[in-house]
Amino acid sequence: MNYQPDRSKYPAKKADGTLDIDLTSGKYLKLWHGPNHPGITGNMSVELTVCGDEVVEGKVHVGYLHRGFEKLMERRSFIQCFPIVCRICVPEPDFNEYCYAAAIEELSGVVVPERAHWIRTMILEMGRINSYLMYLGGQAGALGQGVIGQWTTYVRDLMLDRFEELTGARIYHMFILPGGVRDDLPEGFKERLEATLKEVDAVLKDVNDVMFKNAVFKRRSIGVGYIDPAWVDEYGITGPNARAAGVAKDVRKDQPYLVYDQLDFEPVVDHGSDIYTRADVRRRDVAMSVDLLRQILAKMPNEGPVMAKLPNVLHWQIPRGETYIRGECSRGEYGFYLVTDGSRFPRRVNVRGPSYTHAMTLLERMIVNTNISDIAALMVSLHTYPPEIER
Repeated sequence: MNYQPDRSKYPAKKADGTLDIDLTSGKYLKLWHGPNHPGITGNMSVELTVCGDEVVEGKVHVGYLHRGFEKLMERRSFIQCFPIVCRICVPEPDFNEYCYAAAIEELSGVVVPERAHWIRTMILEMGRINSYLMYLGGQAGALGQGVIGQWTTYVRDLMLDRFEELTGARIYHMFILPGGVRDDLPEGFKERLEATLKEVDAVLKDVNDVMFKNAVFKRRSIGVGYIDPAWVDEYGITGPNARAAGVAKDVRKDQPYLVYDQLDFEPVVDHGSDIYTRADVRRRDVAMSVDLLRQILAKMPNEGPVMAKLPNVLHWQIPRGETYIRGECSRGEYGFYLVTDGSRFPRRVNVRGPSYTHAMTLLERMIVNTNISDIAALMVSLHTYPPEIER
């Protein structure tokens, strides 16, 4: 570790396990980090107790977004829930659309056409790239490299152009629906997407040269924010946070869905398990998603239906049942647990987003002994989105 805290200054634990912190002693100070986007995408606050410039205790506070998505869905018809689910994760909304649609399809017996599976996979990989590009800019910015965020925002905006061309919207697309996707690819879309992928390739090279080879970035991130591999199962750590700790967790490979079993790839795994390694794993993940998109464009059937025949969706009654659909988003395992009772409304919806475990219990453990100057970079490195927590 680059930074070694003086543990002798830390408070002892009381009999009930809590820390013996006396704020009147003048030794400790309470600070609030956030809730206005404190190193993450969304509103979340961390209540810090510090001794000098070292954190001795951190408590995560949510409740600033007031979303309540899951309860809202229980009071709407199945099709009316689609404008809601995409807002559970703003930077990567399409994954919620896929999980929710796949859950409905499994319970209702709807068979999705093959070409729609390929288009869905393409959309999810495009969204994954967008999410990672936003992360890379934030991780660099937290350590003083603002130019990286300008570069990644530029290519992310190009990818949003492709989403707008395909779906009619830049952020919330509502394109993946039960039975398939809303429409086929526009004429010339594959060529324009390939042109965008070439821009991503070029920016990734610049990011590698300027960010990952930068002495200051390496000094501030290598050995900082270490995740013990033994914590992976204990805390339910998934995605790049787990893979950077040497644990090869990737639902796309472990339990393939859509057309991932027809694509050639291996999850990116490293062992440094610090801020630098997690950033590098995600940079390499972007390159892998670019390759996956090129495979999809080459292998996708050129013709065929993209939507199955559905009943009147305004009066759709899904048979009684329950299911759990999961997949691999940019931050790890993402899942929807859906329960139906035969009515026109979901009986219960529960969303399993990786942000809950990463931003709550894991962050509270990792933030202890951290220097105040490293908190923003540590929080970004876990890549969490608070709307997933306040769902």
